[in-house]
Amino acid sequence: MNKELFLTFMKIGGFTLGGGAAMVPMMEKEIVQKRQWLSKEEFLDVYAVSQATPGIFAVDMASHIGYKLGGVKSGIVAALGVVAPSIVIILAIAIVFSQFKDNPWVEAFFMGVRPAVVAILAIPIFSMAKSAKVTWSNCWIPISSTLLIWLLGVSPAWIILIAGLCGFCYGWILNRGKSRE
Repeated sequence: MNKELFLTFMKIGGFTLGGGAAMVPMMEKEIVQKRQWLSKEEFLDVYAVSQATPGIFAVDMASHIGYKLGGVKSGIVAALGVVAPSIVIILAIAIVFSQFKDNPWVEAFFMGVRPAVVAILAIPIFSMAKSAKVTWSNCWIPISSTLLIWLLGVSPAWIILIAGLCGFCYGWILNRGKSRE
């Protein structure tokens, strides 16, 4: 059973592009329709639990399905199956890239790609900033956090901890002022 489970999730991980959410239809087809390891209702239960579980969604789905089918060992086997293709592909790219990284053409290519990567990363950052209600009056917080990490080498963990404590204190002071009114 574990061999078939591993190969099934390896197939899902290897032939699905777009992350965990894109894997759900293929998982449902393989697990519910083709192999009938779970009913549609059980699959939806696993889906709901995986949405609420911290971590990588595809790994959560695989490990929950594996656990439901055969316990902890099967959960680990399924999780390893879904990540194995990505690990192999990343290792292959790293091996190939390390052989060409000093090539002037490759260096020039990556220098040209950098602005595009910055733009691609900037779009979700600005979108998240909008959702987080970052305005001109409070934009100093992410800017100073970035500078502390970049220029002074402060650990992001410290930045997150201090920002969380400051936010808690700020909220506490605001609520205390409202309760006096």
